[in-house]
Amino acid sequence: MSRLTPPRPWTPLSDDAWLALAPYVLPRAPQGRRIADPRHRMDAIFHLAATHGDPWRSLPAHFGKPDTVARFFRRLTHNGLWHRLLAVLAKSAPNHPLRAIEHLICRATRRAARLGGMPLLLLIRQLGLRSALNGPPWLLPDPLLSEMLARTPLPRLEPTRTSLDALKRHLKTVEALARTALGRRHIPRSVRLAWP
Repeated sequence: MSRLTPPRPWTPLSDDAWLALAPYVLPRAPQGRRIADPRHRMDAIFHLAATHGDPWRSLPAHFGKPDTVARFFRRLTHNGLWHRLLAVLAKSAPNHPLRAIEHLICRATRRAARLGGMPLLLLIRQLGLRSALNGPPWLLPDPLLSEMLARTPLPRLEPTRTSLDALKRHLKTVEALARTALGRRHIPRSVRLAWP
């Protein structure tokens, strides 16, 4: 079942939300150094995610260097954090502490969409969390439709003028469906920002 999460304004992570989130967040940098304050960095990521697409440089100074937070965000994305959090949200009870920040997780997942690629998009579609999509579903790639198209056989036709016309119509239909399956190459920023 597809659903949109109700929007909520950004607030710092509560203790309950942080305790539920902490097991999924990387405690160490790739070099093995302990991350100074992962809760503060997650607050920064969620703050920026709630601002509907502002660049990292617009992050308030009290969150630290924007480059550091952006690098942390990319590491979390490459490590599969947003995949895991969406899967947990899909299975969790309505009173689970992560539900309090579900909207912020979905908004942060939108930022991760390009880095997460097709596996993240497929997971979002499978779970039905439309709020995590970074645009309207009809403008985004549809992996299930493209798989169905790949398995669609061409019709067997006798070599007559009528059958050639039917084959051309069939190929035009398949071409239109393939364009739909691939999604738009570029979704205008105004459309992405208007998407809830």
